[in-house]
Amino acid sequence: MGTFKIEGGHQLHGEITPQGAKNEALQILCAVLLTSEAVTISNIPDIVDVNKLISLLEDLGVKIQKKGKGTYSFVADDVNLEYLQSDQFKQDGRGLRGSIMLVGPLLARFGKGYIPKPGGDKIGRRRLDTHFEGFINLGAKFRYNKEEHFYGVEAKKLKGTYMLLDEASVTGTANIVMAAVLAEGTTTIYNAACEPYLQQLCKMLNRMGAKITGIGSNLLVIEGVDKLGGTEHKMLPDMIEIGSWIGLAAMTKSELTIKNVSWNDLGQIPSVFRKLGITIERKDDDIYIPAHKNGYEIQNYIDGSILTIADAPWPGLTPDLLSIILVVATQAKGEVLIHQKMFESRLFFVDKLLDMGAKVILCDPHRATVIGHDFKSTLKATTMVSPDIRAGVSLLIAALSAKGTSTIHNIEQIDRGYENIDERLRAIGAKITRVS
Repeated sequence: MGTFKIEGGHQLHGEITPQGAKNEALQILCAVLLTSEAVTISNIPDIVDVNKLISLLEDLGVKIQKKGKGTYSFVADDVNLEYLQSDQFKQDGRGLRGSIMLVGPLLARFGKGYIPKPGGDKIGRRRLDTHFEGFINLGAKFRYNKEEHFYGVEAKKLKGTYMLLDEASVTGTANIVMAAVLAEGTTTIYNAACEPYLQQLCKMLNRMGAKITGIGSNLLVIEGVDKLGGTEHKMLPDMIEIGSWIGLAAMTKSELTIKNVSWNDLGQIPSVFRKLGITIERKDDDIYIPAHKNGYEIQNYIDGSILTIADAPWPGLTPDLLSIILVVATQAKGEVLIHQKMFESRLFFVDKLLDMGAKVILCDPHRATVIGHDFKSTLKATTMVSPDIRAGVSLLIAALSAKGTSTIHNIEQIDRGYENIDERLRAIGAKITRVS
């Protein structure tokens, strides 16, 4: 199990460039299965979850060429469908939650898709019902093998239909869209997710010859086509990482420039951090954060009531950033209520922050009240274990602002979502070492 040693309390300085978006990559990479022509994708992050998916595609028979850092071409002209039934796939697919997104494209193009019950983060129940209900609506037959925990969908021909999703699931919407682009007739998806990553997928599919309208709204209309062609696609920067660096700059009172952030796709993120009192300046497509020498003060509402920050489906705030915001609030001046609506058990990492001396009241599995220290007392270094990707980075930010040397175990969780995070932090002056 890998470990980070972090000497906190140092100011950082310089520029940091966010990696490509993990959550977009997991969708976009699966879409290469929809065509037999070459698809070239750039800005792919070099992280465990994405690399697992690339090697899954390779095992499926997709021809993959590395063109340069973060750029690959994929040709799925000879897909080995037998692999889907193999023990190897049951093993490989289980370790990656993103493998569910293979089902839609496989079903659309080959009439069948299988998936072992996925693993990944332990953060509440992430249901797969939306995905499979969508496929059934399109005319697929669902089967489940209890002994092997193995799901499958099969269809001779998918037919377009109207569907109202029971939740605006990003991966569910992406999966159904990928299945519907090759279905017969028109598919209408209401209560569709409308995240930038999904917009990216729809735009890419349209360039490949799909006919999708309503992109960016919660009502998507898809006219089925017979086949799709190749394309090129550049992925957006990872907005969770951008949020992480904003939080890091404020907590360590550092002057940082975050490069090429794709401002128009950040949604609520800049304004939520501004509510915490953090100065965020736009310079072309970069974010400049000055050193907060006098700290930062949480804004109350106009009527004087306590600020509440809650997550919501896009264009609301992404749940992935709440743990970062919670950590940043521990050193703010003022109080804030963090309300994690979309996943339970994501706030349990606050125990670690309490050990570090933060003032946090965990109200229930979904809510925590943070009373900021205003830097009057610093967090204390401690030893901790990373429970999931985002909490791992939140603890990392806490450790970089704390006095003394902290140890974070189970950093494999952090590596799943952040590329070379220790090297990139050292480049801006952080004292962090990796101990295996």
